[in-house]
Amino acid sequence: MQNDSRGESASSPAVKRWILGEPLHTEQLDGQLLPKRRALPIFASDALSSVAYAPQELLMILLTGGLAFLAFSPAVAAAVVVLLIVVVVSYRQLIKAYPSGGGDYEVASKNLGEPAAVVVASALLVDYILTVAVSIASGVDNIISAIPELNPWRVEFAVGFVVMIMAVNLRGVRESSKAFAIPTYIFIGSVAVMIVVGLVRVALGDPPVASSAEYAVKAQDLSQAAVILLVLRAFSSGCSALTGVEAVSNGVPAFRQPKVRNAQATLTLMGGIAILLFAGLTALALFAQVHYAENPCDLVGFACSTNPQPSLMAQVASATFGMGSIPFFIIQTATACVLLLAANTAFNGFPLLGAVLARDGYAPKSLNTRGDRLVFSNGMIALGLAAIVILVLYQASLTSLIQLYIIGVFVSFSLGQIGMIRHWRRAIRSGASGPALRAARVGLAINGAGAGLTVFVLIIVTITKFTHGAWIVFLLIPILATLMIGVNRYYRDVEHEIEIDDTTHFGSQGDVALVLVGRLQKPVVKAIDYALAANHDKTIAVHVSVDPESTDRLQADWRDHRMPVPLVIVDSPYRTFAHPVSEFIHAYREKHGSAVITVYLPQYIVGHWWENFLHNRRASRIAHNLMLVHGVTITLVPWLLDSTEMVYGRRSRPLLGGERTGLPVQTTQRMPRRNTDE
Repeated sequence: MQNDSRGESASSPAVKRWILGEPLHTEQLDGQLLPKRRALPIFASDALSSVAYAPQELLMILLTGGLAFLAFSPAVAAAVVVLLIVVVVSYRQLIKAYPSGGGDYEVASKNLGEPAAVVVASALLVDYILTVAVSIASGVDNIISAIPELNPWRVEFAVGFVVMIMAVNLRGVRESSKAFAIPTYIFIGSVAVMIVVGLVRVALGDPPVASSAEYAVKAQDLSQAAVILLVLRAFSSGCSALTGVEAVSNGVPAFRQPKVRNAQATLTLMGGIAILLFAGLTALALFAQVHYAENPCDLVGFACSTNPQPSLMAQVASATFGMGSIPFFIIQTATACVLLLAANTAFNGFPLLGAVLARDGYAPKSLNTRGDRLVFSNGMIALGLAAIVILVLYQASLTSLIQLYIIGVFVSFSLGQIGMIRHWRRAIRSGASGPALRAARVGLAINGAGAGLTVFVLIIVTITKFTHGAWIVFLLIPILATLMIGVNRYYRDVEHEIEIDDTTHFGSQGDVALVLVGRLQKPVVKAIDYALAANHDKTIAVHVSVDPESTDRLQADWRDHRMPVPLVIVDSPYRTFAHPVSEFIHAYREKHGSAVITVYLPQYIVGHWWENFLHNRRASRIAHNLMLVHGVTITLVPWLLDSTEMVYGRRSRPLLGGERTGLPVQTTQRMPRRNTDE
């Protein structure tokens, strides 16, 4: 495509193509599907990145009760690992049974009914928004741990990263997988190396020692009940390692064939890596004696007023390799990148789920529209804007945002697993035999265990996090579910209203054209020419009179130029335009019968955005009002002003709307401007 840099700056379509790339043809959709090696960083980055902050949150909550409470951490971490194994195995069953991409929403919809389905969908949408916010906040937190001087610009960095990741995802799935694959694999490799090196040092009697090991912790006096609650709260925070597991089940359509097998393999690989990294990092943090407090000032001796608290990952890396060493910066860079890129999982899951909801009538239809790069771009933009609002409201504080997290995902986990139980019970009752019966019984056992554990964790998470801010999530989920049901009822009513029936009658009496006239000018003449060419039974020019002098001048011009259609003057004492025309139409029909009325409205087409402010856009307003009159159709007759020459002249730019066709733009010779229908 050739570009003309002369004169004006690049148009918005050109900027859009520069940012997003050239539009893709619909037939190229199969080429956007992902192999396993690229699907892993796309759909697993959230779950893998959770190991960077899940151990930190687990130890932080336990330290609220003092250093002695760290003795509970191995048992709590083991419980998280067991839960992660059960959930991964359970979702393998779900992917096999429901591979269309609806995930927990589809399971709930088909097995538990509409109320459960919209609750699951609402919970997942909220969780995806919080995934972006928490991931970005955690990534920025790790950047600030390496470069503390950036702390004053925490929110600005967070918003900027959301915009950047959204822009990359808008370029398409393959583009984002290429951009995000290397940082994800570097993170896996570098953290694995750090864990191995640290554990080898422990085995050799030279364990790494964290910089915070020297700080004592201000302990709280806790009753026995409070101790149990604290341990449960630490477990619920550690369960943030499970976030993102459901993304693979929602993204099955994005995999290459065989989709189910590739999705299951990716889910298993993701779960295995997450378990090893979570367990290894937790163990290494305990050996290094990392002390990470919810309130940094609770660390006795730490200058909390002047220094931000280093993240657990930063402390373990500096203890293992040395502060300021090359491996330290590699790990910090990779951790920051993968935490930021964890938001990418949501940028794939949210639009796919939104498209499914739109297909079923629970979300606006625009969410089911693919953009130029064959992705559901409207869903991505909505997700990015919502995450930015959350980050600004919470000042990109990881400690505050983490309290809102994982509520939604465990709501969907629980209802999804309960739905799978009903799915397998139905299969058994239907008379399945042989391998099908054995598969149903195995699935029932697996998903039964998954349902029991996830419901138990949901109760714990609710109890331990409700008063710490999670109540907001419990407020948002029913509100969003109610809105979804309202949207569904609206679409249902519209479908019922426009459904064809045998009572529809054809053949209206008469065909009349009305050409609205302000002053006798070329655009009006063009509109009259169009109306006459359409061969209506009758063509009438109508002038709405708000100024007697202008009306007299128009009548004189009409006679002088011998216009071929009669001119009717309609008075408007209140200076409105649409209502007098509507009254004229009603009066005409009462006298001449129920004729079909076609109203021709001349309208200026401008070439510069600022010209819109210099014209009153009256034609559009009149058209909008007259559309409410039954039996009236509107024809807008465009008149291209000279500034629109840029649209089709020497500048090699597509016509309005043409940028989405994907067709190349040809450089043509300058053509004379035509405002008549030839």
